[in-house]
Amino acid sequence: MRLPPTFAAFRHRNYRLWFVGQTISITGTWMQSVAQSWLIYDLTGSKLALGTVSFLGSLPTLFLMLPGGAVADRIPRRKLLLLTQSAMMVLAFILAALAATGVLRVWHIALLAACLGVAQSFDAPARQALVVEMVEDRKDLLNAIALNSTIFNLGRIIGPAIGGMVLAAVGAAWCFALNGASFVAVIVALWCMRLRPSQQGRQRSQGLLADAREGLRYVARNRIILAMIGLTGFANLFGMSYATLMPVYAADVLRVGERGLGILNAAVGVGALVGSLTLASLTRYRRKGLLLAVGSILFPLSALLYGFSRSFPLSLFCLALVGWAIVTQNSSNNTLIQTLCPDELRGRVMSVFTLMIFGTSPFASLQAGMIAQFLGPTAGVAVGAGLVLLFACYTHWRTPALRELEA
Repeated sequence: MRLPPTFAAFRHRNYRLWFVGQTISITGTWMQSVAQSWLIYDLTGSKLALGTVSFLGSLPTLFLMLPGGAVADRIPRRKLLLLTQSAMMVLAFILAALAATGVLRVWHIALLAACLGVAQSFDAPARQALVVEMVEDRKDLLNAIALNSTIFNLGRIIGPAIGGMVLAAVGAAWCFALNGASFVAVIVALWCMRLRPSQQGRQRSQGLLADAREGLRYVARNRIILAMIGLTGFANLFGMSYATLMPVYAADVLRVGERGLGILNAAVGVGALVGSLTLASLTRYRRKGLLLAVGSILFPLSALLYGFSRSFPLSLFCLALVGWAIVTQNSSNNTLIQTLCPDELRGRVMSVFTLMIFGTSPFASLQAGMIAQFLGPTAGVAVGAGLVLLFACYTHWRTPALRELEA
């Protein structure tokens, strides 16, 4: 197939199946996310509850993400993804049933969120590493990694917008049920892939913990990869307060309600989609380190401005910049790390990378909720964004080689 460079990975049948199925599934996931956060705040009126439920939902990844990466290097990644995606589908339908029958309580949401975190601990490393198996031509690998961000951000635009409307019209139960149904698309896509048998997994003689330690040692010895993973971890630990506190901004600060919450989430997705398409178009641009520097500085600056904004249009603009910057940072990191690490360690190295995204979320959500509860939502966003800005400037100053990285 002759395709423009932006969509070069679409030449591969497996990747086309993945793109369509995962886009539908991620759309449903964002619908559930919007409905769940609104429902928690509606049931409790507590900013701390938002952070606490998010903390409990992300806590399992802190302990299981690294073993999950070792499992992804041991067994066929498609088989592992079929199991995790099916588990997440069942959890969504249970949440929908509880909401539809009127018995749903916050502790139900927290428990199901924790179970979802267990599934995500094994799903995320396998999902990151499977990209290599879906594109037969390694020249298209960097484009496929960039387009993976497009999948996430297409869902982030469509999901919150639809989720906000469905939530306002017929309630949260329908958002949860539609999310459950959306997993069918990615499960069918995985079943229909034609993967080379030699690429579907490898057996190892040592234990899972030894495998996980081997991946950690590799990351610790590689100063450049360690710096990139550090940037990702710090940004997610302190910089994502804007997302945790978005229901508070929609309800109490900007006063735009459920539909406004969906639009605020969608604004992040629009910016991130533009960023991911920009990166996909720049597949042949080798200075990925420079793109990483731009994204890692612009992200906290945009989040700071959003934290102090009291204008709905200005907030949308800031969130669009946030989306563009964070996808530029994370996709550049992802691309460079996958370029530098060997195939036999890919699942474990990517588990460390995804741990810095998911594993920091429990503490990120909890600290954002606590600061907002006692000092207000503006402080909850601004304190974290300021710390991220200082850390990014320090890292690029101490590791100037990051800006010179090529892929």
